[in-house]
Amino acid sequence: MTVTVVGAGLAGCEAAYQLLKRGVKVKLIEMRPQKLTPAHLGGGFAELVCSNSLRSDRLENAAGLLKAELRMLDSLIMRVADETSVPAGGALAVDRESFSARIKEILFSFENFEFVNEEVTAIPEEPVIICAGPLCSDALAESIGKLTNEEHLHFFDAAAPIITKSSINFDIAFSAGRYDRGDDYINCPMTKDEYDAFIDALVNAEVAEVHGFEGQVFEGCMPVEVMASRGPQTLAFGPCKPVGIVDPRKNQTPYACVQLRRDDAKDTLYNIVGFQTHLKFGEQKRVFSMIPGLENCEIVRYGVMHRNTFICSPKVLDRTFALKSNKNIAFGGQITGVEGYIESTASGFLAAVSMFKRLNGEEEVDFTDLTAIGALGYYVSSGSGRNFQPMNVNFGIIASPNEKIKGGKQARYNFIANRALDKIKEIKEIL
Repeated sequence: MTVTVVGAGLAGCEAAYQLLKRGVKVKLIEMRPQKLTPAHLGGGFAELVCSNSLRSDRLENAAGLLKAELRMLDSLIMRVADETSVPAGGALAVDRESFSARIKEILFSFENFEFVNEEVTAIPEEPVIICAGPLCSDALAESIGKLTNEEHLHFFDAAAPIITKSSINFDIAFSAGRYDRGDDYINCPMTKDEYDAFIDALVNAEVAEVHGFEGQVFEGCMPVEVMASRGPQTLAFGPCKPVGIVDPRKNQTPYACVQLRRDDAKDTLYNIVGFQTHLKFGEQKRVFSMIPGLENCEIVRYGVMHRNTFICSPKVLDRTFALKSNKNIAFGGQITGVEGYIESTASGFLAAVSMFKRLNGEEEVDFTDLTAIGALGYYVSSGSGRNFQPMNVNFGIIASPNEKIKGGKQARYNFIANRALDKIKEIKEIL
């Protein structure tokens, strides 16, 4: 039997790998580069669009816990991310090109792997895992809508610009992490006057038109100009927060600070952290050049805004991301309502291992809401769906301890993380 996986993004590649390593034949179908999405640049496997960061790698952070769980379970995405990582302080960031190329190489190394480069316009023959992503083609989106008998929900998403390191003025900018945690970030300090002038220019800059439908902006990828319009201090308490950063030349914390994170292994490209935008390209160059240290910044990839689509999962999906009405059809990735690279990976993992169990007549494994992986499945499958919104992994969706944990929030998070990893050890034995 062959399982068809639609989409060679993070979820699709993870799902394909988990099935392949268990001896299942996999047909992976991807429309890129024949037909590109508004955000992708080419046909690379697991292409990272908005950022090269997979967020925090610390256990006391829910994203770090999710990565630790996936590492224990032999996640393809996590293995390759670790292989192709670039310095990013307490976060895990990767060289995008090496990351994508290595994933493709590993999948093609399996004899039972078939790749088809074409657009999917209708739901393929079962069994199938649809990991088409939030930027799937209109034809496939329409087919999914008919299958789920639900109207799609939409929101806008935005990506940050990427600049060359050689164009950064290091007479002003400096390398350092928050609270002396390494020197993996480049920091552009701002005085109050510089910050105020920048905010004024940002909120009055021209934005690009977004065509296609009415939608909403997802809080997790809020365009920087939209954040700034909420109040002049919004960025100072958000992506420009200077806390924990000391300018070595002045030996003091700046009024505000723009951080740049390394985007490639060669250390030549950096993205502006938290500066997702849909300003017109010329306006991006003009306004972002006002940031001290970026006066002559060379933007090699401008920020863009694009459509993201997700289904009303609580009404149609179970905790394994399979259709409640037909378990031979499952979904993975952001189209399910999980938000983020690692969350998409986890959904593809869970959909694949659960489908493998079902195809072999075995009982599905319940990851439970004690684990980050399981909690995501419970989140997308529970509730009425009336106000369902995309969600990053967080400790709020993982089961709370039955007892009171002394030592404050940090101790509580550590308890939850250790309990989750103990549960993953048990699950690993029966997968």
